[in-house]
Amino acid sequence: MRVTDAAARLGVSVSTAHRLLGMLVYRDFAEQLPDRRYGAGPVLRQGPVPQASAARLREVALPHLRRLVEVVGETANAMVLAGPDVRFVATVESDQVLRVGDRTGRTLPAHLASGGRAVLATLADGEVAAALDALDEAAVAQVLRGLRTARRRGFALNDQGTEAGLTAVGVAVPPAGGVTGAALSVAAPTARFSRDRLPAWAAALSAAAAAVARDLAAG
Repeated sequence: MRVTDAAARLGVSVSTAHRLLGMLVYRDFAEQLPDRRYGAGPVLRQGPVPQASAARLREVALPHLRRLVEVVGETANAMVLAGPDVRFVATVESDQVLRVGDRTGRTLPAHLASGGRAVLATLADGEVAAALDALDEAAVAQVLRGLRTARRRGFALNDQGTEAGLTAVGVAVPPAGGVTGAALSVAAPTARFSRDRLPAWAAALSAAAAAVARDLAAG
């Protein structure tokens, strides 16, 4: 998009949009194309995720993430599998003072993130093995045990596996509308998390994931 497009999308001045895009270019999240428009940079192009699919998932998921935040009172995310990682494509933060912040654009190892684990639990053995190729035998065995648990429960839990003080629950989004490997998660400060909340969170996430899949399928 052009600088003026970004300014209009964000509701800021052109000069502010120009400064923001300049920092994104500096950090490799964006790059300036020969026609002076801006596109996704190397960080956002890592892994085999078609940009159209990620953009469509973000567009469809955002209203459902907002409703999810209203229901559970914690930050909600949408992400998509990118090789051995998951890339966060949308975040809606809760309004609590102590909360998990925006993860949009960030990547995490799929086997550690709750949404990544939820997606891996839906894949065939060969696809899981490819995603875990960089891990040693002991680590792979541990991940596989966790995936079996996730399949049985219908959700995956990340209890401070990616960041101290952060606990997240994730569910896979059923493939629909050409979008595969997607997941939703709810993330909260560990100090506020209780396992008594798991059933309610899992139910809310599953309902939101099903709604996202329906909207993706509807085009």
